[in-house]
Amino acid sequence: MRKLSTLILKWTGWTIDGEYPADLKQCVMIEAPHTSNWDFVWGRLCFYSIGVRIRFLIKKEAFFFPFGPILKAMGGVPVDREKKSNKVMEVAGLFRKYPDLILAITPEGTRKRNPHWKKGFYYIAQYAKVPIVLAYIDYQKRIGGLGPVFYPSGDYRADMEMIRNFYKDKTARFPGQFALHQFPDEKS
Repeated sequence: MRKLSTLILKWTGWTIDGEYPADLKQCVMIEAPHTSNWDFVWGRLCFYSIGVRIRFLIKKEAFFFPFGPILKAMGGVPVDREKKSNKVMEVAGLFRKYPDLILAITPEGTRKRNPHWKKGFYYIAQYAKVPIVLAYIDYQKRIGGLGPVFYPSGDYRADMEMIRNFYKDKTARFPGQFALHQFPDEKS
């Protein structure tokens, strides 16, 4: 898949920016902007081309035949959204189960415009004691990239300010649907 993905990216004019740290075995990787199903396709191609095996959460209802085995092979981890449990702690526990877990999460939680990003990625990383890696797809520049790697400081607002600054110049497939995170006390 690595060679094929690299070829497809080259043929379509996409490039990779940044490198995944070779010694980093576990992390929560946030991916933004997320406004299209194509984000998944380009993101997968980018990760395959640099040899990074990511896993991602997806509702268990998507794991029906014939798609279930394909999703699992691609790194899909089924999540039961109906089950009443602390999802953050449940997902953080996956890091004990998988010693080489690179968990990709789209903090927007939807492809629609959402200025109130989900906080789960942050708390999963904090409880699992793993770093957060910032990943992106920039359609205007045709770049898939990796940015800063950091451990949650515990100061959610300060860390989110850094994350917003990183993503503010990234162009989504549908720019009108991408919104940077806003805190409740900020005006839209």
